[in-house]
Amino acid sequence: MTYRCFLHYAALSIVCLVCSCGNSDTGGWQPSDPEATLEARLLFSRLMKLQKEGCMYGHQDDLMYGYHWWYDEGKSDTRELTGDYPAVAGFELGWIELGEKESLDGVNFDSIAARIRLFHKMNGIITISWHAVNPIYIMETGTGQPNGSGSAWDVRDMSPNGLNAVRSILPEGRHHALFNTWLDRLADFFIQLKDDRGRPIPFIFRPWHEHSGSFFWWGESRCTDDEYAALWRYTVNYLRSKGLHSILYAYNTDKTYSAEEYMKGYPGDEYVDMLTFDWYGQGEEFNRNIRQALDYTVRLASNRHKLHALSECGPITEELLELLADYESSYLLTWRDTYVEGTSGHKLKIEPGNPMLKMKHDPHFLFLNDINNLR
Repeated sequence: MTYRCFLHYAALSIVCLVCSCGNSDTGGWQPSDPEATLEARLLFSRLMKLQKEGCMYGHQDDLMYGYHWWYDEGKSDTRELTGDYPAVAGFELGWIELGEKESLDGVNFDSIAARIRLFHKMNGIITISWHAVNPIYIMETGTGQPNGSGSAWDVRDMSPNGLNAVRSILPEGRHHALFNTWLDRLADFFIQLKDDRGRPIPFIFRPWHEHSGSFFWWGESRCTDDEYAALWRYTVNYLRSKGLHSILYAYNTDKTYSAEEYMKGYPGDEYVDMLTFDWYGQGEEFNRNIRQALDYTVRLASNRHKLHALSECGPITEELLELLADYESSYLLTWRDTYVEGTSGHKLKIEPGNPMLKMKHDPHFLFLNDINNLR
């Protein structure tokens, strides 16, 4: 055996050993991608371990801007309020499909990539969402307003048997070639996400989210369940064909009221790593519905050897924290603190009784320092 071959053999042995150790931590649970990179497998293993330790706090666009700041490196509204960064940072890629330099929220994509690299270096968990524009109406209107004509929310006249944007981008659809260019741009962004040593940065991707609602063109009453599942599988297969195997995929719904409703449109276990749902609200009815949803989604995740998360929620209340303490869920994520030009001061007051501060001091809920101390 040559010295070069020996080094290659040794490197493979180390990879196999690390993966085997990760498998023992997760009870044999694996990422859905049979070609998942070492980085993706280690992220899956880490998430599984953390899920058993507690529930991480996540915040959308936490490193990009806050109520009264924009692009200030090191700044974080979460840190300003609690003294620590969130364990999970969310990033949004809407409008990347159009070849724009900035997202639908006015955030520069190069800056997003830089913050992703920074947060990965801090050993934080990264999740990415994508509010893709409507492929039918965008051809007529251009980008327009973020939530207006041609946007992901533009669902006028959309229906399974009528004007159907999902059907139009699937193979043989009239906008299929356009959709492939979208996925090429998405893949190009993902491919450049590498650490200082050139290794791919693993992350959670939550495409085609909240599909049980009807407010996006891929929503429940805008296409058939089979078409939605086909869209999901095509997206995952396309990205994998580009050599992207560092992604964990999060299946996501809006509010649902049964396991059967939750699984409508499910693309299959080989395309999903995490079961998640989004639900905003508070009060007695909300708490009752959230507990019911957690009951069946956590059970489904465990039975299918998948991770679990409450991927969008809010506001943080003491009742919500008490509910989540009863379940094994990887994280809860609150949405972004929208920047308001010319304002000063923080909208979230640091005062006794603030649920965010209670969460920070509750050992069940994990922030960045907490998960790094558990590594």
